[in-house]
Amino acid sequence: MVIDNEMLGQLIRRYEGAHFTVERRLTAMFRDLMPEDLTFDQSSTLRYLRTMGVCTSTELADAFCVGKSSITAIITRLFDKQLLERMPDEKDRRVTLLRLTDEGIRMADAVERKIQELIAKYLQHFDQQEALAFIETYEKLAMVMSQPLGDGEELEKK
Repeated sequence: MVIDNEMLGQLIRRYEGAHFTVERRLTAMFRDLMPEDLTFDQSSTLRYLRTMGVCTSTELADAFCVGKSSITAIITRLFDKQLLERMPDEKDRRVTLLRLTDEGIRMADAVERKIQELIAKYLQHFDQQEALAFIETYEKLAMVMSQPLGDGEELEKK
């Protein structure tokens, strides 16, 4: 089913309004949950590494849609705090693998618990069917956004 242009415009405005509110408020709340010595980006990196186990800085840059220099700065700070370690890849010595230390795992787990408790407070306002429909729809949006645009479409860069 194709959405007509007027409806599409209304949906986009509603999405932008909701997204702005949710993103800004959640980011502020997440920042408040972070330990004093961790930034939001450092915490997100720890949580990602906790999920992945081992990865490269290039994989992190791709996952967070940032430049390699931004990730390098975050990695260096986490390394200095002894929350992650750098290891040479046994198959290719030019590649450096990143893995959390035991303290990094502990910190990532603590932050994850706090974030889950926070999000649970909001998801409790949905019944199970609404929560599942919301998550499935949001996951579909994430999947679609992870794919290249089809039919020769490209986003214009200004």
